[in-house]
Amino acid sequence: MSTVGLDSLETLFGDPFNDGNPVGFAGILAADEQAAPLGEGELLLDKWNFNHEFVPRSLGGRWTGSDELARRLRPVFRRDPALGLGYGVTSLMAAVNVWAAGSAAQRRKVADHLLAGKRIAVAFHELAHGNDFLRNEFAARITTDQILLSGTKQVINNVERAESLVLFARTADAPGPRAHSTLLIDKRNLPEDSVRYLPRFTTSGMRGCHLGGIVFDNSAVGFDALVGAPGQGVETALRAFQITRATLPGMAIGLLDSSLHLAHDFATNRRLYGCTVADLPHARGTLATAFTDLLIADCLATAVCRGLHLAPRASSTPAAAVKYLVPLLLEEAHHELSVILGARSYLREGRHAAFGKFSRDLPLVSIGHAGATSCLLTVLAQLPTLAKRSWSPAPPPAELFDTAIALPELDVSGLSVTDKAPDPLMSTLAQIPPDDDLPGFFAAALAELRADSLRLPPWELGPAASAEAFELAKRYTILLAAAACLGTRQFATSEFLSSPQWLTAALTRLAARLGYGDGVLADELAEPLFDELTTRVDQRLSCGLDRSPIFG
Repeated sequence: MSTVGLDSLETLFGDPFNDGNPVGFAGILAADEQAAPLGEGELLLDKWNFNHEFVPRSLGGRWTGSDELARRLRPVFRRDPALGLGYGVTSLMAAVNVWAAGSAAQRRKVADHLLAGKRIAVAFHELAHGNDFLRNEFAARITTDQILLSGTKQVINNVERAESLVLFARTADAPGPRAHSTLLIDKRNLPEDSVRYLPRFTTSGMRGCHLGGIVFDNSAVGFDALVGAPGQGVETALRAFQITRATLPGMAIGLLDSSLHLAHDFATNRRLYGCTVADLPHARGTLATAFTDLLIADCLATAVCRGLHLAPRASSTPAAAVKYLVPLLLEEAHHELSVILGARSYLREGRHAAFGKFSRDLPLVSIGHAGATSCLLTVLAQLPTLAKRSWSPAPPPAELFDTAIALPELDVSGLSVTDKAPDPLMSTLAQIPPDDDLPGFFAAALAELRADSLRLPPWELGPAASAEAFELAKRYTILLAAAACLGTRQFATSEFLSSPQWLTAALTRLAARLGYGDGVLADELAEPLFDELTTRVDQRLSCGLDRSPIFG
């Protein structure tokens, strides 16, 4: 697992608990109170050439493995998710559309733009339609010699601060996916009187992000603004979404990482009933459980990110599963940790005040370009096809789980809009005998999911599907997470990940989501996990799979 550059970013940010550190928690909270970007943090990321992470190595950037991309950006999310999203990750959301369908000239232009430290905003959202992009009304009317842009985009991060935009626009009046196109716009070339900005939107979380809106009034752009062919916008977006759905939740794991450190720090220093909170069995179990849920999230995000490179024709559904399940795991674990802090989880000052900020920021992680329902629909629509041809028993491929194995560069254009090949991640679960104790429970659950999916009628595969059909999609995400945990343990090289306790704990937690058991970890599982968490907090190591040095 490469950590080149990762430790240097942690070192640059320094100790977040040092009140004199301008990019520590005190400075971050002060900026959050003002709903302002963390200026010192943006300067630090400029120094680190943060935007280079979003450019493939073949174009002069640092992006090689997508799992490594997520890990390398976690130091930012450990401290200020609004800085991570507001400074540059939005540029990744925009750029992947160009990596997916742009011409060589457009790819070079965007690469040079990012390598120069400039921002790109991604303008998809219209409040009237939410995630239902097929109903978007923003129009790009193609004439004989130009394209005229008309309409409004809202809640767009950095729309006013960015130098360029990637726009999703309607280029035909007919309904359906071929009515939309993607455009790359250099704002400097727009007539000033044809564009105006809307007032900034205020939010309860991610307050350092500049969410604004933009109105176009017959703004003229050239044909070279089209990314891909006219009518290819939905196809391009569905390829690009696979990357952001897999990597962004992987980055956000850093947020729960910090929350675990904060909650453990509080528990070991706060005294109640003649002992510390950490001496109370319930608190220890809560911390161990949240640690386990973080490991589950990391296993799933890591395997699916690597799958983008290794199985690009089978990544659509797994990426949607990450975007649905990982934010849910993070939110629920964070909420459980808030019980340990009690009323102090709401305080906006003091040593643990960052915990409250994370509580406000975390819900926005699950929204992005695709909320939970949108991701479940991506899964649901493909379940019958997956059940027929994608879950055949097969040995788990080492390169899907062993992060020491180098990955080929990601060919974004090669990602399939719908899954058309066997899923190597779920296939690892399909090969387990049903009588193999707890792992066998999940193998049997996969067989049941296969049978139920094959019985789904066509009207249960879209937005009007029943609650029961959506439950099948949720079951898929849980089974995929179980497969990721099993594969991670099988190819583990560290002493901790090679041990059986964390895997049994992870499968226990996931089994409860399928109605098997209550998910409460027995002492023989919770205690070793609590001891490992204590070691990591004391030694300032991350709580993820990498166990890397953090906090300076």
